[in-house]
Amino acid sequence: MAFETSVSLKDCLYTYEISPQIKKYTLKDTTFEETKAGHFQLTRLLEEIPNSKKGFLLKIIINKDLTAFKINITDQSGLRIVNIFKENSNPVIQEKFYFLLESLVDRNIFNKIER
Repeated sequence: MAFETSVSLKDCLYTYEISPQIKKYTLKDTTFEETKAGHFQLTRLLEEIPNSKKGFLLKIIINKDLTAFKINITDQSGLRIVNIFKENSNPVIQEKFYFLLESLVDRNIFNKIER
């Protein structure tokens, strides 16, 4: 999946785009890790029951220029893309996703656009 300036996940209520105010130190403060290639990556397990180790893997990667990014939600193996936004399928997982992304919007990493 290529880096994009805005991402719309299937059936998600919002489109997310890189904020022009994004800063590298803010990414590090919000637990993004710098990869060997210089990109910034955040990985979270979205679990319905905390500490159950059962859920979906959220991976956000922002390129080293801070101009584009990609978001993937997969099964735990990281091999199969999953749509957590299907109607009435995962309300707790969806809420956790929106909460995490809202915290990144508050820190001027992303801008949120309602679809």
